[in-house]
Amino acid sequence: MLDPLWQMSAAAQAEAVRRADVSAVELVDSHLARIAEVNPQVNAVTQLLAERARAAAAHTDRLRAAGAVLGPLAGVPFTVKETTAVEGVPTTFGVERFRDLVAPADAPPVARLRAAGAIPIGHSNVPTLILAGMHTRSELFGDTVNPWDRSRTPGGSSGGDAVAVATGMAALGLGNDSGGSVRIPAQFCGVAGLKPSTGRFPADHRVLGPDDPGPASQMLVTDGPLARSVGDLRLAYEVLAGTDPRDPRAVPVPLYGAPLPGPVKVAVVADPGGQGVHPAVRGAVEAAAGALRDAGYDVREVADVPRMTEALEAYGRITVTEFAPSWPVVRTLLGPGGDRYIAMAMERTPPASADELVKLMGSWLNIRRSWAEFLDEYPLLLGPVFTEPPVEPGLESRDRAGRDRVAAGMRLCSVTSFVGVPAVAVPTGVADGLPCGVQIVGRAFREDLCLDAAQAVEDRLGVLTPLDPRG
Repeated sequence: MLDPLWQMSAAAQAEAVRRADVSAVELVDSHLARIAEVNPQVNAVTQLLAERARAAAAHTDRLRAAGAVLGPLAGVPFTVKETTAVEGVPTTFGVERFRDLVAPADAPPVARLRAAGAIPIGHSNVPTLILAGMHTRSELFGDTVNPWDRSRTPGGSSGGDAVAVATGMAALGLGNDSGGSVRIPAQFCGVAGLKPSTGRFPADHRVLGPDDPGPASQMLVTDGPLARSVGDLRLAYEVLAGTDPRDPRAVPVPLYGAPLPGPVKVAVVADPGGQGVHPAVRGAVEAAAGALRDAGYDVREVADVPRMTEALEAYGRITVTEFAPSWPVVRTLLGPGGDRYIAMAMERTPPASADELVKLMGSWLNIRRSWAEFLDEYPLLLGPVFTEPPVEPGLESRDRAGRDRVAAGMRLCSVTSFVGVPAVAVPTGVADGLPCGVQIVGRAFREDLCLDAAQAVEDRLGVLTPLDPRG
C-alpha cells in the first residue's frame, strides 16, 4: 500500500485487516507513529494506551489466523473521551482529583466498538469536568489545539476526539453531545459527527458513583461518534445502536426505517431564531442545499424552526435547576477561572421551584411535539452547526458578551438536543483557511435519513481531512 495506513478510512482499514493485506498490529503501530509525530503539536490524546492497543491487535491477528470471522471494525483504532469509561484506565474528566479514578468496566459504547473489532488507542482531552466551557482545555492535560489554526478553538467538549480524527491519530472518535459537544468540534475541525436520537445508543454515565443523574442529564446527553467520512460514521452508527441491560432508556428501533415516498423534503433554515449568521456559515448552508437539490431532494427554505426561544429558555432553566444543588461542590473541582462559564449561567438563570419545574417538564414535552409535527412535514432540516467560523479559545468564559455570543452560535445544537432528535454534522468546504460545515437534522430514530443526506453532501463537496497541523 502506497499511503500510510492511518490515512485510510475506517472501513478500508478494517477490510485490509480482514483480508490479511495488513496485520492489526501494523495498523495500530501506524497510528501510534502518527500520534508520536502529531500529538505534541495538538495535545488531543491524553492517556495513550499503546501496549493495550498492541495486545488487542495481536489478539485480532490470532483470531484471523485461526479462521475466525472478524467484525466490521476489525483492528480500527479509536479514541475515547475522558468522560467515558475504558476498563482498567482512569476516567479523569480532565480533573486532577480524578487522576486515579480507574474504570472497572467499559462503558456500553466502548464495549460495542470493541465487540465489532475496534481498538481503543487512547483517551482524548475535554474541558475540565466538561463544564469549563466550549474550548477543550483541562486542568489535568492543558489546551488542545485546532489543527487548522492555532488561534482558533477546536470546540468541545469532544474536541480531543475531533482533533485526533482530523489529524489521522485515530480513525474514529467516541464523544458525547448534550447541546453540540460532538457537532461543534466536528465543524471546527472539518470532520463528520453524529448526535443520535435520545434512546438510540445505550450508555451508562455513572462514572463518579452508583447514582444516576437527574432527568435533564438522562435525556440530553447522548454518546456519538466522529469520523472523517460519512461512510465511517455509518459504520460506527450500526455498531453502537441497540439495547443493553445497563441502559433501560435504549430502545430496539430498527437501524433503517421505511423509504419515504417521492423526493424527501428538506427544510432549510440558515439563521435559526433570526439572531444572525456569519456569511461563511450561510454559504456553507447554501452549498449543502445545492448539493441536496442536485441529489434529488426537495429542498425548501422555511421561515424558522419551531419555538426556538421557548426551547432555549426551558433548556437553560431545567438544567440549572438540576445542577444547582451540586454546584458548590462542583465549583471547587473546576480550578481558578474554570467555574466562570457555568457561574455566568447560574447568575442569569435562577433554579425553578418545584411547581415551576413541573410546568417546565410539560413545556418540554409540548416543544418536542411541535418539533415532531414540523419534522412530519419536513423529514429533514438543514441548518448551521455553529453560526460562526471557529472562534478564539475561551471566548465563552471571558465575559458575559463572549458567553452570550457562543450560546447564540450553538443555538440550533442546543434546541435539537433538547427535543432529542438525531443530527449529522458534515463538512462543506473551507473558507478563509477554516473548515465549514452544516448539520442535517431528522425525525426521531431516522438517523438513516440524516446519514443518507449527509452522504449526498459529501459526495458532491468532498472530504477535508486527514491533515497535518498548521500554524
